[in-house]
Amino acid sequence: MREAAFVKQNKDKWLKFENVITNKSQIHPDELSSLYIEVTDHLSYAQTFYPQSKTLEYLNHIASQSHQIIYKTKKESSKRFITFFTEEFPLLMYQYQKQLLIAFLTFLLFTIIGAYSAAHDGTFVRSILGDGYVNMTLDNIDQGDPMRVYKEQGELNMFLGITINNIRVALYAFIYGILFSIGSLYIIMQNAIMLGSFQYFFFEQGLGWESVRTIWIHGTIEISVIIIAGCAGMVVGNSILFPGTYTRLVSFKRGVKNGLKIVISTIPFFIIAGFLEGFVTRHTEMPDWLAILIIGGSLILIIFYYVIYPRQQHKKELLKHMNTPEIPTF
Repeated sequence: MREAAFVKQNKDKWLKFENVITNKSQIHPDELSSLYIEVTDHLSYAQTFYPQSKTLEYLNHIASQSHQIIYKTKKESSKRFITFFTEEFPLLMYQYQKQLLIAFLTFLLFTIIGAYSAAHDGTFVRSILGDGYVNMTLDNIDQGDPMRVYKEQGELNMFLGITINNIRVALYAFIYGILFSIGSLYIIMQNAIMLGSFQYFFFEQGLGWESVRTIWIHGTIEISVIIIAGCAGMVVGNSILFPGTYTRLVSFKRGVKNGLKIVISTIPFFIIAGFLEGFVTRHTEMPDWLAILIIGGSLILIIFYYVIYPRQQHKKELLKHMNTPEIPTF
């Protein structure tokens, strides 16, 4: 649709909405909420088809002005929790695929660096993992049970401890994004180097496959969501560095809100990872096919929800707008 036709078709709604938020006219909260949703849909459409236009600048302005008013008056649907995960978040996540890719490549790079350093420096693993952990693991290997560390605590205590710790790491990765994204990349780097040296240590002991089939039962989701939390931190950092058509303050507030939504989306996955580590990983006697099934299923779940599904939802949203009949220009 041409920009002039788009403006002509929707300008009455925009003017009505602007009048409400500027003059604080009385309007039913549900009607105001509906207008807000339409305006933000139009903003998304303008960002796609009319970048750098006056229309986009205007919609940015009224959408940001209205945000606080809407969330003071909007009646939350009883299905809000479900629609957040099935509709709102996937569309949001589509906007940040680039940051997710950068976070993943950073993690991959420093994992390789960690493994390489462990292979060429005999003291590197101990400096990263600590003498206590390395000595304990070597003792477990000598006793014929290299993965005994996953069996020493009770299931429930381990589940709770691991879940809380993982959420804490994710929050650090998010909050440190305020340091112009560098803080989030640093958290990713720390965890990646630790993983690379940790995994190399087991390969060096001739326990490569056993470590992979055991550790990655919970590690597939655990590591993935740490990367995603790092992506959330980069959303915050980039909102400061690249405000676009927003003022820097408005961009920062928007970045914090969107980054926090990404972090919230990871909480169910951290719970799943904690459950797997507390209740499943300890069963090292399970057959290889079952371990592979859990690892593969976890990987597919993460890739689908954070990469494939957002693309599907974005395509559906574009088709919805493109099917609108074109109005002649004025």
